[in-house]
Amino acid sequence: MFEFAARLWLLALPLALMPVVAWFRPHALRFPGVVQAARTAPTAIAQLRTLASVLPALLDGVAIGLTVVALARPQHIEHETIRDSDGLDILLAIDTSGSMKSPDMGRGLSPVTRLDAAKEVMGRFVEARPDDRVGLLVFGQEAFVQVPPTLDSSTLVDFISELDIGMAGPNATAVGDAIAVGVKRLKDLKAPSKLLILVTDGKSNSGTVQPIDAARAAKALGVKIYTIGVGTSRIDDQELQAVAETTGGSYYSAPTESQLAKVYSDIDKNEKTTAKVHEYVHRDELYADWLWPALGTFCLAFGLSSSLLRRLP
Repeated sequence: MFEFAARLWLLALPLALMPVVAWFRPHALRFPGVVQAARTAPTAIAQLRTLASVLPALLDGVAIGLTVVALARPQHIEHETIRDSDGLDILLAIDTSGSMKSPDMGRGLSPVTRLDAAKEVMGRFVEARPDDRVGLLVFGQEAFVQVPPTLDSSTLVDFISELDIGMAGPNATAVGDAIAVGVKRLKDLKAPSKLLILVTDGKSNSGTVQPIDAARAAKALGVKIYTIGVGTSRIDDQELQAVAETTGGSYYSAPTESQLAKVYSDIDKNEKTTAKVHEYVHRDELYADWLWPALGTFCLAFGLSSSLLRRLP
C-alpha cells in the first residue's frame, strides 16, 4: 500500500506552476536578450530559440513538484499478521433434508425457509470469527464434510450460500452419522477447543450410528456439541438436548430466524477464540526516489539557462 506521511505538503503542488506562469510574461520584458537575437538572426532560428527558452521554466516546475512530493514523505506500507497460537476448530453441521425448505422462519408476510435462515445466520457467524478455523458439514440421508475447517472465511461463506435442499439426500435425517463424521474430522486437529454446531429441524430417522452413541464418542475425543432445532415442526428436543449435554454443550430451540441469530450470537460469546494475533506495519520511506530527481532537474534547468539557453547581452 502507498500513502503519504505528511500529505498536507501536497497542498503546495500548485507552486510547481509558478515558473511556467512567469515565463508567459511579455518576452520583451522577461527575455530582452532573446528579442534582440530575434532581430538579427534568421526568423526560424529565432522562433526555435524563443520556444526553447521555456524549457528551463518547465524543468523548474517539475523540480518544484518533485520536491513537494518528497516533502510529503511518500511511503510503501506492508502489513504483516503473525499468529502466536491457533484459535478454535469449528464444524458447522447443517441439515439439508426436504423438510428444511419449509418457509416458516420469517416474520409476518415475509416467509423464509429454514435452510435459507440457517445459511444467512451461519454466514454472519463465520465472518465474525476470522481467527478460528471453521468448516462445513452437510447431512440428510448421508453426511459428508463439504469444507474442512479453514481460515478462508470468504470461501466458506460462498459454499454456505450455495447449499441446497437434498444435496445429501432429501428424504431422511441421519443426525448420528453427521455427528460421527464431524467428530472424525475434528479429532486429529490441534486446536485447544473443538466445536460441532448442528442444525436440524427433525429427528434422527436414518443412518448407522445412534446420536447418543456418537455424542459419547465426541466427549471422549474432546469435541463439544451445540445442537439447534429450527422451525415449528416436531423436533426430538430430548434427544438433541441429551447429545449436547453429554459433551458439555447446550441445546437451543430456534423457531424463527431472529431467534436463530440470537443462538449463534450466544454461542459466539460463550466460545471465545484462543488465537493470539499480532499485526506489524513495515514502512519504507520513498522520499529519496523523488528528491534526487528533483535535484537533478534543478541542475539541468540551471545548466541550460546558463549555457545553450543563456540570455544574450
